[in-house]
Amino acid sequence: MIHYDLLCAADHRFDGWFRDSASFEMQAASHLLECPVCGDLSVTRALMSPAIPRKGRKPPPHAVEAASEAAETPSAAPADQPVAVAGQKMPDQVRAALQRIRAEVERNCDYVGTGFADEAVRMHRGELEKRGIYGETTPEQAEMLADEGVQVASIPWLPRSDG
Repeated sequence: MIHYDLLCAADHRFDGWFRDSASFEMQAASHLLECPVCGDLSVTRALMSPAIPRKGRKPPPHAVEAASEAAETPSAAPADQPVAVAGQKMPDQVRAALQRIRAEVERNCDYVGTGFADEAVRMHRGELEKRGIYGETTPEQAEMLADEGVQVASIPWLPRSDG
């Protein structure tokens, strides 16, 4: 998976995760990417600086937090129960974007279940061909992934939009 900083025509910055650069290009050209702030469909990649940890240096705290969040088993809230963000109902636009992300991940990545950490480390070390995967980890496995320098992300796993 590739992480990009994205930018809409109104200069709103946000994150996006893609299987590869071709996936980003196809989605952007098809206007499948939407700014979560204003809904603009004219989305481009923003200029990014890579986060390259020095050997022996711990990853930044937000990377560890993201890896720890990734350790939680994805669970879908019941369809009739609103998903809360900071104690408020999630906006429909955000919910729709997260449902599109889920569909894209399921369409383009392989589900590896509880074997996620082992599979990710083996790909990181070059023992397996790199490909998009998703699954679950324990908090200990998420910490090990961060220590290994494996970049992972946690995505809120909402119910599918098709039911």
